[in-house]
Amino acid sequence: MPGLAARGRLHRRRHTAPARYPHPGHRPQGGSMKPHRTPVLIVGGGLTGLSAAVFLAHHGVRATLVERHPDTSTHPKARAINPRTMELYRAVGMEERVRAGRSPISGNTDLVHVESLAGKERVRMPSASPEDIGRISPTRWTLIDQNQLEPILRERAVEAGADVRFSTRVDAIQEYVEDGAGVLVGTTDLATGTRSQIHADYVIAADGSRSPLRAMLGIGAHGRGTITNLVSFFFEADLTEALRGRRIIAAYVNNPEVRGTIIPIDNDRRWVINVSFFPEKGQRAEDFTEERCTALVRAAVGVPDMPLKIESVDMPAWDISARVADTFATRRVFIAGDAAHVMPPTGAFGASTGIQDAYNLAWKLALVLSGTAGPKLLESYDAERRPVAEETVRQAMLRFAVREGKQYQEVADELLDETTMTFGYCYRSGAFALEEGAPDSIVEDPAHPGARPGARAPHFQLDGPDGPVSVIDLYGDGFTLLVDELAGRWTGAVEQEAARLGVGLKVVRIGRGTRLWDQDGSFRRRYGLLAGGAVLVRPDGFVGWRTTAGRGGPVDRAAITALRAILDRV
Repeated sequence: MPGLAARGRLHRRRHTAPARYPHPGHRPQGGSMKPHRTPVLIVGGGLTGLSAAVFLAHHGVRATLVERHPDTSTHPKARAINPRTMELYRAVGMEERVRAGRSPISGNTDLVHVESLAGKERVRMPSASPEDIGRISPTRWTLIDQNQLEPILRERAVEAGADVRFSTRVDAIQEYVEDGAGVLVGTTDLATGTRSQIHADYVIAADGSRSPLRAMLGIGAHGRGTITNLVSFFFEADLTEALRGRRIIAAYVNNPEVRGTIIPIDNDRRWVINVSFFPEKGQRAEDFTEERCTALVRAAVGVPDMPLKIESVDMPAWDISARVADTFATRRVFIAGDAAHVMPPTGAFGASTGIQDAYNLAWKLALVLSGTAGPKLLESYDAERRPVAEETVRQAMLRFAVREGKQYQEVADELLDETTMTFGYCYRSGAFALEEGAPDSIVEDPAHPGARPGARAPHFQLDGPDGPVSVIDLYGDGFTLLVDELAGRWTGAVEQEAARLGVGLKVVRIGRGTRLWDQDGSFRRRYGLLAGGAVLVRPDGFVGWRTTAGRGGPVDRAAITALRAILDRV
């Protein structure tokens, strides 16, 4: 079920960055004498930043979050959370809380490309059925507007102990080594004008597509850049006849009079339309008067005399862009979400990709901060997430090309289906034990997973003492060692080593005669194992190591070596 953004990146005035503080002891005028200390400072209170605060709290890290806006988003923006991201919220006990806030369009299924809503339908994008998703995940798509999800995440972050500060702007940042390594950040309380400092061990920059923090750090970005400029406006109308029974998530319109997107707000009479305009042709956002907007809506719907009411025409212009940061990390600052990668909203990839960045990073930061893992574990964040972002942006661009008029058949050979992009992406290097001869592809078919190290640990159903259990529900805290019932009794040595290292490790034996009964051999089949095999799964649900058959040989030493390598404790 691909989704979209009802409204994207606004053209807001950039905040210029003052010079970095010359040394850690410098104090801006009016600031406090002693910097506030925090293990992790999150800059940005959107979906990625708030999710990072929740995920860090789940791993025992109470972060500080600052956001320059006075409150969470008041506009729908991103409207769909994919099933993989719902697995992450499920792991931290938030699945039902998020699902309860779902959008009025949560039952809609159609994403169509049309000449007009009432006219010819060019393409209907394929979407996975609930049955297909059920074989891959215990969760499903959730349509929830960004202005509904952000308050839920903010409330949960505060409940978990995060220090959340809105109306707070970052003015300067400095990584340093004096008096112990860390990052010194200068901030301004925009409500009072008070300037202060925050000393963080690490910083997550999740401050949006125009990321002032990324600019302060001198991190560039590459890609096509701005693709199109748009204005958005809400309108009221009865579109029943033009819809012809379709329950749209979005209708992408392309005709000589208008290029834009019609999106339902209340699934009844209230809609938003995003319309492209072209500054190079002398067009301006200010030219979208109420009369012009009325004409554009009628052209997009395809009913010249349709009654409608324009709600407002004063929303800021925004753009659709495609960019990826040149690096996702410095020594102690990590770039995530739209600050790291921005893409067209076609495919509902943007929000979920950012949230998955945060999930990948949270467990690593927690282990390094506790001293359980070495600092090189954090280097795997860029190695793992940046290639995934590159491919995700490419896939979003292919979908956007269809929206802009390209024939579906022209991109079909390169286009990966949404289920593959949601569940099948793989890390090619990073914090896992790479298998000799492993494929170099960045994706695998999640319906027929290879379960190689660096891939998402596949879902299958087990029979537990209290009923069915998804193996996905065994992941999310520490490491999990899944062991086939015919494996030798070698796991005790791995448990002892994990305890010595101070890392949480859960050993789960799976088979017909175990507490978790695998009736049809799904464990071996979906994880690519022979009798006696075993798999080490990381806290983020990705495979870290496996042995296809573990009844003989020094399997315990191989598992210990892999665990120590992941933790940078070799």
